[in-house]
Amino acid sequence: MSKKAVSQLDIPVARSSLVRLWRELFLGFVLEPALDFYTRRRATGREDLAGVKGPVILVANNRSHIDTPIILAALPRRLRRRTVVGAAADYFYKNKLLALIVSFIFNTVPLERKGGGMDQRATDHVDKLLSKGWSLLLYPEGTRSRSGGPGRVRRGAAVLAERHNLPIVPIRVSGTRAAMPPGRFWPKRIQGLLFSRRHKVEISFGKPIAPSKDPGAIVESLARFFTSSDGASKNGSSKNGGCRFARVRAVTRAAGKR
Repeated sequence: MSKKAVSQLDIPVARSSLVRLWRELFLGFVLEPALDFYTRRRATGREDLAGVKGPVILVANNRSHIDTPIILAALPRRLRRRTVVGAAADYFYKNKLLALIVSFIFNTVPLERKGGGMDQRATDHVDKLLSKGWSLLLYPEGTRSRSGGPGRVRRGAAVLAERHNLPIVPIRVSGTRAAMPPGRFWPKRIQGLLFSRRHKVEISFGKPIAPSKDPGAIVESLARFFTSSDGASKNGSSKNGGCRFARVRAVTRAAGKR
């Protein structure tokens, strides 16, 4: 797949006002109830997003296909409604129907993941979106971990952040691989002798990282955050951190209205 062809796979109508409204309704009435059935979610570090207005580069580790809806549901609406998700063009955009589905539900944009894929010819469509105020969610490991351990963090997010002078918000997700491991089409619950249980999932937001002309330093910071077992506490989790996800979201919305 040529780099020129990657940008041509983008589906701009997925960012129209009507589709964005439909997406919010679908998330609230379909995706979140489904996630609640399979997972017990807890978000920490959301207070670090209080002063973040966007656009930003959101950078997360990748363990499962449900990482994206988990992260989008945890984001404040003011950020989520203007966030596009980088998706591997060779995986999600090979089939037109699949490309339409992920574009409409998750607001994805195609990205080339071979050979870096971050020169301006390959990311022209993404550069335009960032310039127009859209935030971008990226998975710098390039693919879901098959072993469950951390993957190699690539430099693409750091390059884009420096190119557009945007902060990077690190996000660490844990527990999603058990709920929906690679190769599985749908999440699963934990089977018990009498009853099944939900998987515990945690979403930790880190403090925004300023862009730098030294992408290696940012890569190291992201790698440390992804592998930290207490990333949330290192980044100042608030009194809301131990609450159920729904309560965290409600408290944050109320605080934003003051």
